[in-house]
Amino acid sequence: MHNSPTLLVLVAGMATRYGGLKQLDCFGPNGETIIEYSVHDAYKAGFDKIVFVVRETIKEEFKAIMQQRIPEYINIEYVTQELEMLPLGYEVPENRSKPWGTGQAVWVAASSIKEPFAVINGDDFYGYESFKLAADFLKTSADNIEYGLVGFKLENTLSDHGAVSRGICELNENNYLKSVTEQTHIIRISAGIAVQGSETSETILVGQEIVSMNLMAFKPSVFPYFEQEFKAFLDRNSTNSKAEFYLPAVVDAVVKSGAAKVKVLRTPEKWFGVTYPNDKQYVVQSINHLISKGIYAKKMWDSLSVHTI
Repeated sequence: MHNSPTLLVLVAGMATRYGGLKQLDCFGPNGETIIEYSVHDAYKAGFDKIVFVVRETIKEEFKAIMQQRIPEYINIEYVTQELEMLPLGYEVPENRSKPWGTGQAVWVAASSIKEPFAVINGDDFYGYESFKLAADFLKTSADNIEYGLVGFKLENTLSDHGAVSRGICELNENNYLKSVTEQTHIIRISAGIAVQGSETSETILVGQEIVSMNLMAFKPSVFPYFEQEFKAFLDRNSTNSKAEFYLPAVVDAVVKSGAAKVKVLRTPEKWFGVTYPNDKQYVVQSINHLISKGIYAKKMWDSLSVHTI
């Protein structure tokens, strides 16, 4: 029996808005990547295996850097995500050139994960408390079809340099998810915060909304739902070259069908990340601030001991 959860890190995105391979960009005082801070916090919280989902074209470079930077006592595996990786009977449309999104990234990892696991984006900083919430949930939830979603306050997840994508959550009175809707253009405006659709469509938000940052906690029982929803997505979008199979869409479908329930775990942490090149300076400053407060050592791994589990 595997007693500790696994962390699944999604790093196969194309980073078109950032303009470079942000998964390997340096932000800490010794060249640390954001991924290293996530692995550090997750290991400290009780995750004892890391699975990276990467593109084949960057796998060797990424693996070499992670081997240099992450301590060897942390168990790491790699899974590739490619455009042609599809359910049996499906083919890549002629006009498609990029992978299918975060939902596909989780789907391709099914063969590597047999234990409870959490999912994160490789370019987002979530904070230790967020990982602790996910780890504790996975260690204590006995219901095989109860999953978890670490929810952030929207105002704690915005970029000052442009629009972001967030999953807006609707909760019931018991903090279980009723729906999660992926909004791909949330931005600060003079009136506050807005979801912008077409040129004439705009919804004002207050900032207290709970949003998903793709930090979700699952049991292996979730993988058949990813297969089912991926097939349904492909059926609907066989000729759409830009459509993406989003992780929150699977969670939303599972909740609405009643197949499983998702508990929302509210985190006090403030997100930061690198959606745009101008975000980098803020991320560097934020990490330095956390170091000055003693949350991280200047040499990050010096303050962390090896698990005895």
